[in-house]
Amino acid sequence: MRLFEGTEFFQPQHCERCGDLEDDCQCPPLPEPKVLVDPEKQTARVAIEKRKKGKVVTVVRGLAEKDNDLSHLLTRLKNHCGAGGAVKEDTIEIQGKHLDRVEAFLKQCGYRTRT
Repeated sequence: MRLFEGTEFFQPQHCERCGDLEDDCQCPPLPEPKVLVDPEKQTARVAIEKRKKGKVVTVVRGLAEKDNDLSHLLTRLKNHCGAGGAVKEDTIEIQGKHLDRVEAFLKQCGYRTRT
C-alpha cells in the first residue's frame, strides 16, 4: 500500500517514457546496457583500501571505462552489497568492507577476479 493510497492526495504512478499510468503502459522493458568486451576476457582487481578518518572502501580496478558500462555495474554492486559507492575514472568504489561479496558477484557476472 502506498503512502497516500485511498486519500485525496493519492496520485497514481505514471510511466516515465510514455506518460501513461503504470497499469496501462505498453512500453517494452529497457534493454540491458551492452558490454563492449566480454566479461570472461577481463580481469577485475578487487582490494580494500583505508581512507581518511579510518573509512574502509572496497575498490574494483582493471575494467576499462570505454569497454564497460561502469555506472550500471556500480548500481548492481551497490544493490548487491547494500552500500553506497562511486565511479572515479575507471575505478569502482563501494563503501565498506565487501571484498567477498564483490568478488563473488563479479564471478557470477562472468568476470575473472584477482585480489
